[in-house]
Amino acid sequence: MCSFSISSSGKRCVLENYESNNGGIDFQCKTSEIVVKGMWELIESDDCINACGVDRKTIGISSDSLLDLKLTTKICSTECHQNCPNIVDLYYNLALGEGVYLPELCNVQRTMARRVMMSQVLSSGEASSPSTYSAANGPISSESSGVDHAEAPM
Repeated sequence: MCSFSISSSGKRCVLENYESNNGGIDFQCKTSEIVVKGMWELIESDDCINACGVDRKTIGISSDSLLDLKLTTKICSTECHQNCPNIVDLYYNLALGEGVYLPELCNVQRTMARRVMMSQVLSSGEASSPSTYSAANGPISSESSGVDHAEAPM
């Protein structure tokens, strides 16, 4: 319950890993120096963890996660933005640290998603233009079109 939590002093908690005495990897929850304005003593809800597409087992805090298309889609979702201010604040600040404005990134994300969806629909033939339908109404004979058709080369 460490990642995406805020301590009683208002600082972000971060899950870190370290090598244990027996050579294995252990985990420890530490308080970072990152202060969250207006929030303290918060353990993020499972609903927000799911809505925003994050993982409680996330090690550290990194802006690299903003490169993950699936994660940014979830972070930019209405469900995450309207109900999970802690996670949105974290990623807002991570994006700012990289010179990116999260609302602008989300807008680009939504635009890209629509374009990808439209290109998939168009390439599948599901949404063909009206001219395609009118041409497919029946065979065209050389008599009706006034055009002589050549035989296909063998």
